[in-house]
Amino acid sequence: MTLALIDYGAGNLHSVENALRTAGCVDLVVTADADVVAKADRIVLPGVGAYGACAAALRAVPGMVEALNRRVRDEGTPFLGICVGMQLMADAGEEMGTHAGLGWVAGRVRRLEPGTMEAKVPHMGWNDVVPSVAHPLIEPGEAYFLHSFAFEGADVLATTDHAGPVTAAIGRDTMIGVQFHPEKSQRYGLALLERFLEWRP
Repeated sequence: MTLALIDYGAGNLHSVENALRTAGCVDLVVTADADVVAKADRIVLPGVGAYGACAAALRAVPGMVEALNRRVRDEGTPFLGICVGMQLMADAGEEMGTHAGLGWVAGRVRRLEPGTMEAKVPHMGWNDVVPSVAHPLIEPGEAYFLHSFAFEGADVLATTDHAGPVTAAIGRDTMIGVQFHPEKSQRYGLALLERFLEWRP
């Protein structure tokens, strides 16, 4: 089973790679090669930084978006998006202008506007993950978050609370995205990655 961890200059690659290996992934390739992604059995898209910059960086890799669309949307390869990698699954993001996403999940990524002054932005630190619907990869627990923008739209699998509900995970078909960082979420995060590696959607 080959897992492609996409390197497009916008991810916490080393930590995610280490976490995936700790979770049991043996045949892992860190790659910016669309041809490698097009043959992978599983795909992970990390992401740290501004939505627009990450979207532009992903599109700048020759053939990468086309390979992702074919492999994930058309052929049903299991896919995991992490943080901005999850946000890029949306139609668009509204950070420093409006930027097109992959359009896999209907919705937009908007700035967090918590209802109380005590709830600071960015949303940073440990917080509960509360499943909204049953999903084989998402279990209740605590995970590590670090973000100022959040997904609003369809196919929400779990939420967290930051002076109001905030999307913690989205997904449908063979794709899933998590707003939190599994690689920083200790046992909870490693267990999620283990389930992803065994997932047969």
